Amino acid sequence: MFRMSGAIYKDGRLLRDCVSRQEDPAVSRTGHVLTALNEICEYLDLAVPIWLDPNIREFQRKSRTQFDKDCFMEEIPFDYLKIEVIEE
Repeated sequence: MFRMSGAIYKDGRLLRDCVSRQEDPAVSRTGHVLTALNEICEYLDLAVPIWLDPNIREFQRKSRTQFDKDCFMEEIPFDYLKIEVIEE
């Protein structure tokens, strides 16, 4: 099973969070990550952020990253969205 958490923060405080679970063993890790990110954004009522090079590098190294206002095409009412793989 693949699980990834997503949470939005403002002023250092957690506003909302959720966890996405993916169970299809035929899907690649990248497929799980992208599907989970889409589910998290849908649940939190957010547009899906753009993966910038620093996000990609951090996620590859640490299995987590933060998307700030530069990663979204629209204004966001929070400081950042944090995603992190919980279980692979």
